[in-house]
Amino acid sequence: KLISYGKTYEGRELLAVVLSAAGNMNRLEEIRESNLALSKGQQAKLKDQPAVLWMSYNVHGNEASSSETAMKTLFTLSQNQTNAIKQYLQNTVVILDPCLNPDGRERYVQYFNAVSGIKPDASPDAREHREPWPYGRVNHYYFDLNRDWAWQTQVETQQRLALYRQWMPEVHVDFHEQNYNIPYYFAPAAEPVHQDITAWQKAFQVTVGKNNAKYFDEKGWKYFTKERFDLLYPSYGDTYPLYNGAIGMTYEQGGIGAGLAVVTKDGDTLRLKDRIDHHFSNAMSTLEVVSGNADKLVSEFKNYFLNSKKTIPGPYQTYVVKADGTGKIGKLAELLNKNGISYAYGADKTLSGFDFESKNQVAYKIQRNDLIVNLHQPAAVLANVLFEPQTSIRDSDTYDITAWAIPYAYGLQTYATKQSIYGKNPDQEQKATTGTDAKHPYAWILGGNSMEDVKNLIKLQNVGLSVRIAGQSFQADGQSYPQGSLLLYRIDNERNAKNLDVLMDSLQHKLNIHLQTVSSGFVEKGKDLGSPDYELLKKRQIAVVSGPDTYAASVGEIWHFFEQELDYPVKMIGMEELNNLDINKTNVLILPNGKYPLDLNEKLDSWVKLGGKVILMEGAVEAVAGKKPFEINKKVYVKVDKKALPYSSKFNPDFSESIPGAIYKVSLDASHPLSFGLGKYFYTIKADTVLYEPLKEGSYNVGILKTGSYMSGIAAKSVQKRLDSGLIFGVQPYGKGTILYFATDILFRSFWENGKKLFLNAVFLMD
Repeated sequence: KLISYGKTYEGRELLAVVLSAAGNMNRLEEIRESNLALSKGQQAKLKDQPAVLWMSYNVHGNEASSSETAMKTLFTLSQNQTNAIKQYLQNTVVILDPCLNPDGRERYVQYFNAVSGIKPDASPDAREHREPWPYGRVNHYYFDLNRDWAWQTQVETQQRLALYRQWMPEVHVDFHEQNYNIPYYFAPAAEPVHQDITAWQKAFQVTVGKNNAKYFDEKGWKYFTKERFDLLYPSYGDTYPLYNGAIGMTYEQGGIGAGLAVVTKDGDTLRLKDRIDHHFSNAMSTLEVVSGNADKLVSEFKNYFLNSKKTIPGPYQTYVVKADGTGKIGKLAELLNKNGISYAYGADKTLSGFDFESKNQVAYKIQRNDLIVNLHQPAAVLANVLFEPQTSIRDSDTYDITAWAIPYAYGLQTYATKQSIYGKNPDQEQKATTGTDAKHPYAWILGGNSMEDVKNLIKLQNVGLSVRIAGQSFQADGQSYPQGSLLLYRIDNERNAKNLDVLMDSLQHKLNIHLQTVSSGFVEKGKDLGSPDYELLKKRQIAVVSGPDTYAASVGEIWHFFEQELDYPVKMIGMEELNNLDINKTNVLILPNGKYPLDLNEKLDSWVKLGGKVILMEGAVEAVAGKKPFEINKKVYVKVDKKALPYSSKFNPDFSESIPGAIYKVSLDASHPLSFGLGKYFYTIKADTVLYEPLKEGSYNVGILKTGSYMSGIAAKSVQKRLDSGLIFGVQPYGKGTILYFATDILFRSFWENGKKLFLNAVFLMD
């Protein structure tokens, strides 16, 4: 059965194939529903329930042998009906997804076919082995889809996971490629292995690995296990299935950049055919093991979800997330829905629990709109992994980040309690209605402190309306409004809009915006509406630098956010255009992480001085550090020379400088517009020790690390010492313009939800 389950951003079809014995295919929907019932902690509807094996290929578009193998596997299973294959398919349903990333694969194929000759050039320095930026690995928006399983920020992942969760397989294999000089890798995985992965899941990886090894040994093919590829970060093609009750495994064939043939460092010639043979061998070997253990796999899968409902996978039974009125609770609910995690709202109780912010035990009250995740549910393990404040890790040699807790990513006050709490309102967040409706308003007001408010600002500016921002909180007509509130004055807009009252009423319905109104500019508390503190916001003309010297992932995060979340297309420019900036055509310039020219400061000087706003991110900040007119300086550490180590240390890596992605608490200047709607703190992923000295008088140190800022994840003691204090976010006025410094990735993989508000503040709510 061929399933078309969606389309990519570039319109390419996403396909999956279901194969099994004819008898199984005739009752396929019954099998699917029965298997799905197991994942809900229910009994199977069928006595002879087959195991479901899902094989995924080409999540990275330039790992070419994966999709080639999928075709060979499909042909073999459907056409080559040997007795062994017939037996395998009697008790196994196989799902093949031949290409998870068609856009990336097509980018790679087009490049390769354009530069290759009549015969393959196996020399490693030939151009057919030197793929250009942004590489086929990533999707249209330069996202690594193998980091997106849990977060589902990309359309390919969203559609694939919708299909995956309709089936919930017992076994999932993710076929990859790695550097062509590295032998084949297959399970069992390396440490660290997350504590919530069961003994059965680990043991079955060994069972499969031994069977794979048997066939590799017969051929004399090189391979390794238990190294490099761990089971921790929850958003991979092996870990996400594991946290959903399956046996998840990664298979890695050497081959990135190999083309049709390449000479390896050992002097051997690695051909595409060799790579296909290795992957195909493991596909068939895995099917053999799954079929031979089908009953046990189904039984253990059922027990996994029954146990999840009974036995809590950690010290806490319930997570309580406080609503803050910014709409982030709604975004969190969407994420939980995508992942099959149950939740409810409100309980009217006062409890004691672990506070994610202070990391102390405190008393707190649950209120009507607070979101409650009780872990007595089938998805307990996945929920716990996504929420747990500190991951237990025995080994620092991790393949990816070591902290990702949702409360920090969303910037929502959260408590973990050892009590089992159930909400009163399981269906939806209840929205309070406040405010007045003046008949002839002096001004219309919207909040300004949520992402939705800034999206509404964009909509209002796009129809030609002028909007101001409140620099401080105020009270009018008995209603309190926070700093960052957005105001449309009658006097500003009626010159350009006839029948303004009618227009504002129609816009609220058309754009689905609710605006409060005030009848007078004379306020009860704060500054009157005629004060200069209510600045007029300019309409933005935005350019984003991209190209070979920028980091594709950083460019993609920005590009995707503007286009897909804001519906706000921006101008993407090359590095060479920095010589031709026109303040009349571009008034906001964003420089993603990357490597920039030594004279970047000179290229930007006059444009900023004329009124431009430049947002420098990570490597772009480093490029201008210590160079006028940029008043930022990198923090310098005294390097301690280390003594020569014994040869044995080659096999025991030194982790004394390790920080593979930890969470740090950034203290904010809450009065600055860059911080509006964010409170006192911003939590960030830190994967390096780069910090900056505080800016001098006349500039603003909006976000700094203070002593004790480390929150979660792996960060060696020496690293924590280096990150003891320093600047993360800074704002420098220069001439008529503004320079913003971001020394960390605030849009990390697009799941770092709180960073989006910070980014919106930087782009739209301040000059």
